[in-house]
Amino acid sequence: MTFDHTPHPTPTSPERLQEILASPGFGTHFTDHTSVIDWTAEGGWGDARVEPYGPISLDPAAAVLHYAQEIFEGMKAYRHADGGIYTFRPLENARRLNRSAVRMALPELPEELFIESLEELVSTDKAWVPDGDGEALYLRPFMFASEAFLGVRPANAVSYRVIASPAGNYFGGELKPVRIWVSRDYIRAAPGGTGAAKTGGNYAGSLAAQQQATAKGCDQVLFLDPLRENAIEELGGMNVFLVTADNRLITPALTGTILEGITRASVIQLAKDRGMQVEERQVTLEEWDAGITDGSITEAFACGTAAVITPIGELLDGERRIASAGTGEVTLSIREELLGIQTGTGEDRHGWMHRLA
Repeated sequence: MTFDHTPHPTPTSPERLQEILASPGFGTHFTDHTSVIDWTAEGGWGDARVEPYGPISLDPAAAVLHYAQEIFEGMKAYRHADGGIYTFRPLENARRLNRSAVRMALPELPEELFIESLEELVSTDKAWVPDGDGEALYLRPFMFASEAFLGVRPANAVSYRVIASPAGNYFGGELKPVRIWVSRDYIRAAPGGTGAAKTGGNYAGSLAAQQQATAKGCDQVLFLDPLRENAIEELGGMNVFLVTADNRLITPALTGTILEGITRASVIQLAKDRGMQVEERQVTLEEWDAGITDGSITEAFACGTAAVITPIGELLDGERRIASAGTGEVTLSIREELLGIQTGTGEDRHGWMHRLA
């Protein structure tokens, strides 16, 4: 499919762009353009274009505003030393987008169109890709029901778009363990629900728990599964890993209520590459607490696209505090290897990087 291009009439000036890239933050500034592809039940996917970034005009009856028929993805583009701009495992994002689409009754987007939409946008706005240590251009593909119709059924008109935002360190400053609030009042997902889909409603449902976490002085919230002995699931937007003293890596199994993280899968592969035994299984908070106490669990970390890998420090479960060993060697080593692959300073032996521009 050929993408039409409409240049921005007043693109960001070089001086303003330099100012933005000097302190990019996360998700606060956006590039000059957006990729767009429309879908209708009658005609399928079409009208692919790169147009100026700006407000979206929606009918007040647009289905997404009433029934939350929406999905999204998150990924990063890095500027490498060879001058190229690369992203990490984009086919996996394309496949996950389509799994989410099936669950939310949205049309599947051909994988080649997903990749092309990224390439077209990044090629157009490549000046926005920062080159500071650990910095990247965050890419946000998303799809939503745009049809104006109040009946409860899958929409017959859908819009797919990609926007981009320069990003610094997700948690800001130097790497340090995050403090976690254990949610006992809320759950993230239930069997048969939308937990395995990357849809906005899952994140909206996590915000009340995140408010509790913030009020308790915590950075993130940990969700449990009350139907399975309060097994740990995931944080508000990241998967969880535990490192043991006998060289094992433990992470909650994918049960349909946990998002299948691409960073998660990559961490598992890198751990296996270095000879670690990886266990994907049910893990309870009691096992975590006991392991920290007796020394059998030596490290804990979370992973996701935005934060990559961040160590987990103290857990706060009501009045109970579960300590942590802090930032451990395995956490740092896997993080360094993963970032090396993404930024082009390490060997990409699995062929995970894809050049966008």
